[in-house]
Amino acid sequence: MRHRPPRLRLLFAALGLAGLLAGGLAGQFDPAQAAVPAPGGWTQVFADDFNGPAGTGVNTATWQYTTGTSYPGGPAGFGTGEVETMTSSTANVALDGSGNLRITPVRNAAGQWTSGRIETNRTDFQPPAGGKLRVEARLQMPNVTGAAAKGYWPAFWMLGAPYRGNYWNWPSIGEIDIMENVQGINNEWATLHCGTSPGGVCNETTGIGGQRACGPGTCQSGFHTYTVEWDRSTSPEQLRWYLDGAQFHTVNASQMDAGTWAAATGHGFFLILNVAMGGAFPAAFGGGPDGATASGVPMVVDYVGVWQSGTGTPTPTPTPSPTPTGTPSTPPPGGHRDAYAPIQAESFDGQGGTATEACAEGGQDIGSLANGDWALYRGVDFGSTPARQFLGRVASGAAGGVSGLVEVRLDSRTSAPVGSFAVANTGGWQSWRTVPANISGVTGTHDVYLTFTSGQGADFVNVNWFDFGH
Repeated sequence: MRHRPPRLRLLFAALGLAGLLAGGLAGQFDPAQAAVPAPGGWTQVFADDFNGPAGTGVNTATWQYTTGTSYPGGPAGFGTGEVETMTSSTANVALDGSGNLRITPVRNAAGQWTSGRIETNRTDFQPPAGGKLRVEARLQMPNVTGAAAKGYWPAFWMLGAPYRGNYWNWPSIGEIDIMENVQGINNEWATLHCGTSPGGVCNETTGIGGQRACGPGTCQSGFHTYTVEWDRSTSPEQLRWYLDGAQFHTVNASQMDAGTWAAATGHGFFLILNVAMGGAFPAAFGGGPDGATASGVPMVVDYVGVWQSGTGTPTPTPTPSPTPTGTPSTPPPGGHRDAYAPIQAESFDGQGGTATEACAEGGQDIGSLANGDWALYRGVDFGSTPARQFLGRVASGAAGGVSGLVEVRLDSRTSAPVGSFAVANTGGWQSWRTVPANISGVTGTHDVYLTFTSGQGADFVNVNWFDFGH
């Protein structure tokens, strides 16, 4: 996710997990509960296909409603700045009689928004020792785009069990965002949140994220499957995200110190479905909701399923040697930077004309960037699926009339840019925003140069981080 504070979510009572985890997940699922397609080689441990009479609510033996504008004793606006009031009304959360759940934001005559959020009662979802966990939903994002979609923020995600009854221990207890979307953009964002905030090894409040566009057909125009697999059978342990069965994002335990990974994943999780309105993530893409935002467009969920695979003793995960926040790092020979995870701008392998400074979002950024300046990042791995998007986290306090381009070049500072975006004043040198740009398809491993071009001689931009998307 881009530029978003803690997605701190509800819960009413801390459940005793020791008995659940000791017995594993298998055996707790009632097969009569749902008819959800099971992938080969997996054992189903939870499912809901949302069958039931039209206009009825969810099964409260399985789900609980989040209501109000905050968790009990937690931060206002759920810690995200969203503006809706969550309710258990069937106007906001209801079955449609055709095997789907509809979560519907509604604006009343006074301009106030209500919506819905449900969370599993169970908090024990995690892989068995040496095994895997697969969590999936088939859903259609709210079918609204453009100005009518301003402020929409649908999500399908998981939050660490230790959050229930605490509400202030985010992000250390882990958050796995399987699908998030804002503003009706044909794109899903997938993220792991962990560590400390702001900054830290997990780059909070952004997290370690990836993204992918839906196709064929947009995320809004039809149903797609959104999946995460949590794999304890590999070394290092791994999280993998899939859209319609195609993997597009990975986070390895070796990307952080062992303590941070253990705190984020050494326990069960609960599942969440919701549609928020407004907040920091939509604000990064134009804000909302406003008077042009359409009321009453639901996220439609066909099913939610959880499966597990394998048992045994996991292969020990080696303890990595993390790079301290703000310290430039040199990747191992051959290149091991992930193009689809945030690359901290201050971790350059070479530079000209730049300066590092403390960043208001944590860690450091590079600044004093003007025409002719550059920074080099060696060994960026784009994989075999072409990257077609570049995103930069930038800020500018440039004077009126001063602007410039942030460009991406491959393997040589003098090669033609594969993409660029323009930057002018954003409201201050620490007023950060994420700017996307299209790039020509890039595969393989390359040295990446960020170059800065302007028709004026004055500084025009600071950079906190950048990454790429498909």
